[in-house]
Amino acid sequence: MSKQKYLSLFSLMLISVSLSAQSSGFYDFKVKTLEGQEFDFSSLKGKKVMVVNVASKCGLTPQYKELEEVYEKYQSDNFVIIGFPANNFMNQEPGTASEIRKFCTDNYGVTFPIMEKISVKGDDMHPVYQWLTSKSKNGVRDSEVSWNFQKYLIDEKGNLAEVIPPKEKPTSDKVLAWISE
Repeated sequence: MSKQKYLSLFSLMLISVSLSAQSSGFYDFKVKTLEGQEFDFSSLKGKKVMVVNVASKCGLTPQYKELEEVYEKYQSDNFVIIGFPANNFMNQEPGTASEIRKFCTDNYGVTFPIMEKISVKGDDMHPVYQWLTSKSKNGVRDSEVSWNFQKYLIDEKGNLAEVIPPKEKPTSDKVLAWISE
């Protein structure tokens, strides 16, 4: 092999290694639950996932009820909802972890996993939401979290499938059809 071919091959290998080192997939994330336990997204392989930013003092807060209904109905069909409390919109999630847990349990009987409070936009955006909102990371599309209760649908292979606007209920025909496919 000529020197030029070796250099070309070496350059391609470096680019490949660089790209694989930069990209992280949905299953590479580890976060903390409200109770401070590690939650490894690799445990979600083979499941459809709805990631939703939640808040307790929002006009859309009653969606907790529908989220729980959908979770209860479909969790045995390899479906899970992951809630991320966030205080990015008009201070609508000011609570501590224990206050958020109490609110979710007492008012809506929430049993789906709720993670620690994070930021879903801005300079301190959590890496999970950086992946969800950036085409360069998720490989599908750019988006912006516009309000509380925006839903991101992830397929069984860890790919971003759809972004559902905050006002669209988790019980909408579109969402339920996606879960059932």
